[in-house]
Amino acid sequence: MRITFLGTNGWFDSPTGNTISTLIQTDDRYVVLDAGNGIWKLDRLMHRPLPVDLYLSHFHLDHICGLHTLVKFLMPWGLRIIGPEGTRDILDRIIARPFTVPLAELPYEVEVLEIKEGEQDIGYPIEMRPLVHTSPCMGYRLILDGKVVTYCTDTGLCDNIKKLGKGADLLILECSFRRGGSSKTWPHLNPEEAIALGKSTGAKCLALTHFDAFQYPTLEARKEVDAFASEFPGLVVARDDLVIEL
Repeated sequence: MRITFLGTNGWFDSPTGNTISTLIQTDDRYVVLDAGNGIWKLDRLMHRPLPVDLYLSHFHLDHICGLHTLVKFLMPWGLRIIGPEGTRDILDRIIARPFTVPLAELPYEVEVLEIKEGEQDIGYPIEMRPLVHTSPCMGYRLILDGKVVTYCTDTGLCDNIKKLGKGADLLILECSFRRGGSSKTWPHLNPEEAIALGKSTGAKCLALTHFDAFQYPTLEARKEVDAFASEFPGLVVARDDLVIEL
């Protein structure tokens, strides 16, 4: 399994990279986590005619603004967009004229799959749980190629991260704030909190992403997170186009 961080910024694009999107290449499908502007790079990497599953955590623009680039892709086996209840209505309003090409007019089949909280099987086992954010935001636990991948972005501290990340082979977790940073009105994680959560789950690998582009104006600023590597061996501080193998 190969994971490519297409975009690792939160909030806006900057010289550090694009807004958040992550590609997982498995034996039988492509899985994309969120659709920030980093998603435009997908066609560089999708060389096999496999189905594509796109998970949306929530609908803040830095997580869906890249959807307007879907029209440039070739997805002969179709695209399935997966999100919580209400996803179809929101996409019908935003991925529509006059803003962009509607989903129904893309040059391949698109299915919007709304799922409920909890464990389910959509061709492979998944679990979705709510996180803590300013608007409803979901975390996901996916079992792909016999590996557990957990994705939790745009969240403050919450028990559902521990549930979803328990024993994961890879926990992809947000790190919006810098050391010691916090906000009572805009829940996100700082490096200390993210590392502590990663350790509490027993995850084998912890990858931090969604670095707030205002808080982390340069890639050099992200290097301060490397100081926590001694607390979590194998810690990955993501940057755009970084590839890891599971």
